Amino acid sequence: MDGIIAINKPRGMTSHDVVFKLRKILKTKKVGHTGTLDPEVNGVLPICIGRATRVSDYMMDSGKTYVAEITLGTQTTTEDQTGEVIATNIIEENQFTLTQIDTALSQLTGEIEQTPPMYSAVKVNGRKLYEYAREGKVIERPSRKVKINNITRTTELTYHDNQVTFEIIVKCGKGTYIRTLATQIAEALQTVGHMSKLTRTESGGFTLEQSYTLEALQEMPLESIKSLLHPLEKGLLHLPHHEVDAQTAQRIMWGQKLKDITPPLTEETVMTHNEKALAIYMPHPEHSNVIKARKVFTD
Repeated sequence: MDGIIAINKPRGMTSHDVVFKLRKILKTKKVGHTGTLDPEVNGVLPICIGRATRVSDYMMDSGKTYVAEITLGTQTTTEDQTGEVIATNIIEENQFTLTQIDTALSQLTGEIEQTPPMYSAVKVNGRKLYEYAREGKVIERPSRKVKINNITRTTELTYHDNQVTFEIIVKCGKGTYIRTLATQIAEALQTVGHMSKLTRTESGGFTLEQSYTLEALQEMPLESIKSLLHPLEKGLLHLPHHEVDAQTAQRIMWGQKLKDITPPLTEETVMTHNEKALAIYMPHPEHSNVIKARKVFTD
């Protein structure tokens, strides 16, 4: 069994839980997800099966879309609703205008810097940050640049319990922490805040509408599930493609270096024959006009 299917992950379940359950449903061990969703986040989780697991890393690099609820007035240890409150700032009724909120959002559009939260799976000195955090340690961690393509406020402001809440849609690149973005929005408004709810609505080219619940799959015959699988090419749509003839295709399947490809490759590119992905090639680091195999999709 080979292919890609998007799961609508429920809240309260880890991404590994989804993989574990799918292995039982599909009766195969070669199942992997394409980027962790925190347990309290629901939404699109693309799953690769069989040969398609070879493209999971590339699917992680594709853009994502989230619907997030932002709450201003309280800051938490985890930067989301699951953590302990560590700071408060009373928000008065009508303290913020819609223009102030929208201006803060626009300031965080484009390439921005983020410092990964302590409660995250990022590794520092060989250990995951959340392991330090559970020991009560706060350690220095490197900031990194992430791409925020667009942030749009989608609701009015709701004032309650000395706080204010609103929803946003975020389109972003890989490695973006939406809960960290929530604290950055609060900082831009000179207050404290956290992400109080999050749903991923798009990932790896799949939308929420194209995703299936585990309960729905459990009720289906195995053959019906197989018919829902997308080919591994679906996970590579965001990369450049280059179609080759049959002779070159054979050389690619052998993993050979290629010379004088027209037009020349400038980045990792999917090499195809009859629109079937054969391999991913990249420019050779030492020889001009030469490209080499990065990953070959042999049967």
